[in-house]
Amino acid sequence: MKTKNLLQYAICTFLSLAGVFTAFQRSSAEVNSRPANGGSVPFAPLDPQCVRDQQDMTWADYHPIPGTNWADPALAPGRKLRIALVAVDFPDQPFVITLPKRSDPFGNPQIDPILRAQVPQFYADFYNKPGPINHGQTINGYWMEQSRGRVGIPPMDAYGPYRMPKNLFQYGLNEWKQQEGCPGGFKCNGRLEADADALWRADAGAGIKKKYDIVLRIYAGYDETSIWQEFGEMKFQTRDDIAAEWGNPGTSKPRWVATRYVPWTSWKAGQMQWGLSTIRQGENSGTITHEISHYAFKIGDNNNNPYTTPFRRAASGPWDIMDRGSFNGPGGPHRRWVIPASEGAAMPAGFMLRSRMRFGFIRPETVLKLSRKRLAQTGLVVANITARAIDPGPDSLAGMVINLDGPAPHDRTSPCDPLSDPLCAGAPVFDYYSVEVVQRVGYDSFTPDSGVLIAKNKNKESPSCGYNCFTWVIDAHPEDINTIDFKRPDGTPVMRTIADYRQLNDALFHAGTGSGSACEWEDAANRLHFYVIDRRLDDGGVLSYKVGVRSLDGSGSQKRGVVIVPRASVTMTGPADRVSFTLNNTGSTRSSRGHRNSHDASAYVVHDIYRLKVGIEGRGWTAQLFNEFSAIPFGESGAVVVHVSRAGDGAETAKLTLTAQSESDPAQQATVTTELEADGGRP
Repeated sequence: MKTKNLLQYAICTFLSLAGVFTAFQRSSAEVNSRPANGGSVPFAPLDPQCVRDQQDMTWADYHPIPGTNWADPALAPGRKLRIALVAVDFPDQPFVITLPKRSDPFGNPQIDPILRAQVPQFYADFYNKPGPINHGQTINGYWMEQSRGRVGIPPMDAYGPYRMPKNLFQYGLNEWKQQEGCPGGFKCNGRLEADADALWRADAGAGIKKKYDIVLRIYAGYDETSIWQEFGEMKFQTRDDIAAEWGNPGTSKPRWVATRYVPWTSWKAGQMQWGLSTIRQGENSGTITHEISHYAFKIGDNNNNPYTTPFRRAASGPWDIMDRGSFNGPGGPHRRWVIPASEGAAMPAGFMLRSRMRFGFIRPETVLKLSRKRLAQTGLVVANITARAIDPGPDSLAGMVINLDGPAPHDRTSPCDPLSDPLCAGAPVFDYYSVEVVQRVGYDSFTPDSGVLIAKNKNKESPSCGYNCFTWVIDAHPEDINTIDFKRPDGTPVMRTIADYRQLNDALFHAGTGSGSACEWEDAANRLHFYVIDRRLDDGGVLSYKVGVRSLDGSGSQKRGVVIVPRASVTMTGPADRVSFTLNNTGSTRSSRGHRNSHDASAYVVHDIYRLKVGIEGRGWTAQLFNEFSAIPFGESGAVVVHVSRAGDGAETAKLTLTAQSESDPAQQATVTTELEADGGRP
């Protein structure tokens, strides 16, 4: 069970009020960040993990990308995805948006009604024209942001409204073994796409579909994927408690139907259609951008079933639009029933590095491509990586990948059984690691944290995890989140399952000690060690991290060495103070010709990484490092800062010891001891 660090909670709350970070939810201080001498040191971590839960987010959590508005219609994309919006309703289901405000059983619409004739254009504008209802966010803006202007969606052409030849339930009960819920006298075998397209062709001409890259079919009512839980097990204690108005109009039949993930939901929720990538979407759908991804870029889902045993962990969770990051937005997943769809899934996460590379959304030269085999010969790599929502400057990168090359098998992870271990990534068939940085700006505003995102990836999609998965996020906090998902009508809490995508809310790695997260990751089987060394927020508010990676099988040909400049004594200026030391990298580079990685890594193999430790002797004194790692170029120096405090009845003097050890060559280490005095020796 995770516990709260009260100091860190206070820090994150303060930063939230200051508009810098969002409120911290939970953390556990790392063992290696505990102060020497066993005391408690009240210091502010350099990179606190401040996790914001989805259900607590509002539109105030949105932070624009500094200096860029990708939703600006005046920006011309390189590639235009032409979309036709076809709006249809049913004899038994009018467009929800045409009803009086909050008048339907689900509590919608949230705005004053729209005339039926205006519905197609209303939704075309809602999805793709910046305005107050969509808070200035559009699907064009999403694609422009992700692709850096390479792909966009011009204004949609709206068609309809068309009245379908069958009732909504005749289409919606034609899936997930729901046909038994079909009311007597009807056949529930409808195909929405075929019938809607026939009406469209009859109106606009036989060849109309050829004018567009994508057809977006908006149908009256809801996506079952967004309401099966809220208006099923969250609303009714058991399936026998479902009220008549939520049940089958054929009163001789049960008031419940089966649904995709669990045995039952209310008939009124189950009669709706599940959104699919063909693309058909209800009026409450916020996952249109996710579905466009399938259609336009031929990429599959990277998500799991979080509700059915055996539980299997989510693959990339809230960090990826191809997983449940498609649900990101104000209010979180349980607000996806709202019409218009301005909450819940209104702001999907960005694409992870694998997809951005495959789609050509980022310049190849901004991704450092490394070879596991060559790392042992070149020595460790240190690089600066900029938040993925923003183009990196000349001294930074968009990300880093490390190919798991060398003798087969490439992925040498020990086999595990996902049927018995819910955290198992399945068959060891991953091809490379990726490292990227997430900052809560732009469409990543509704991700739960800012930090470093490490993942294993496949070149080809496969169901090796028990479902289709191609990116597996390394979780800095693999323990159970231990958080309530919802409460049943009788007040019984239902916890988030171990397979819930929100288990990955705190997956990011952070720099420094006391962050509430981890600052390193070692994959012993694949012979790699990753480091999060430092964090930087520039004057424009752009976040970047200094990260490192090394081989466990070799450290290169460089000469390694380290010296700490000694300090004879330091006088404290109060009950707590910072003591700074100078750390010198006395090593030197040697030629690594013939040992190049797949990317020219020569500019990134000029550092050593030092692991720092601190100790203190003296009654009532404590000491703590701000950062247990320091990465310094050969022949250069850097500062190491130690936070020191003394209790009121503490000894007047103490001895502070600092040790620095090379990660490349542990035999190379330096230690200094400095005498501390309290306020010039006065008690």
